[in-house]
Amino acid sequence: MITGVPAKMLDVFFTYEFLQNAFFVGIMIGFLAPVLGVFIVVRKLALITDALSHITLTGIAFHLFAAQSAAWLASFNPLYMGMAFSVAGSLMMEKLRNVYSAYQELAVPIILSSSIGLGVVFISLADGFNNDLFNYLFGSVIAVTRNDLWTIGIITVLITAILIFFYKELLFLSFDEEQAKVSGLPSKWINIVFIVITALVIASSMRIVGIMLVSSLMVLPAAASIQLAKSFKQMFLYAVLFGETSVVLGLISAFYLNLAPGGMIVVTALLILVTVLLYRKAAGFAIQTVRRTPNM
Repeated sequence: MITGVPAKMLDVFFTYEFLQNAFFVGIMIGFLAPVLGVFIVVRKLALITDALSHITLTGIAFHLFAAQSAAWLASFNPLYMGMAFSVAGSLMMEKLRNVYSAYQELAVPIILSSSIGLGVVFISLADGFNNDLFNYLFGSVIAVTRNDLWTIGIITVLITAILIFFYKELLFLSFDEEQAKVSGLPSKWINIVFIVITALVIASSMRIVGIMLVSSLMVLPAAASIQLAKSFKQMFLYAVLFGETSVVLGLISAFYLNLAPGGMIVVTALLILVTVLLYRKAAGFAIQTVRRTPNM
């Protein structure tokens, strides 16, 4: 018989629909974000997540501003506008990477600074910060709707299928992009597909993690997995394990402590990373100690 805190958690979970929505969306994001994060970290593109998260914020702010004068727009979920801006920003970023082929890193600060500027303008036009915008910035347990659940569920299935289909190509590009191009791999189109699905995951994550913190959920589990994994596939397994643990524990603690879920999810992911780093350091020290011990 289940008693105490676990029973209370189960009772609350089955009682409130918004908690079910938040939990299932969190599980999906806890899978997608770290998986893409592994590719992003290996390809040294971590700053792209910040740029795309800020352009998503611009889309949300634009929706809130436009909805003030267009009543019909208010009936639409701001998630869709955020996704549209994020995908458009990802395509623009990839275009800039081709334009500045010798200085591809310029694409990220151009999109990042532009999106911050536009975001501030639209936020000001939308009468500043409000509860809706705050929820998108830092996540909210109660803001996730059943419609969000279905939308993110479809995106999860679609992106998972794409990752399975293009796994070998993405793996090749991640470790040797120049050789991939020489071998005839359509790297341009694969890069476009990759950055678009990254944009969709970032936009989907804003309900739970928040726009300002989603990059952490993509990078921190991947960073922890690098310390433990002995193969590329193990990196995925560890990253997903750490990501799901961060989401579940973060959501539970956020609900009971009445805190923003995004912050608690990221704090949990950070604690996991610190624990892994300490474990690696302790293990390395133990190995060195054994090696230095003279044989009797």
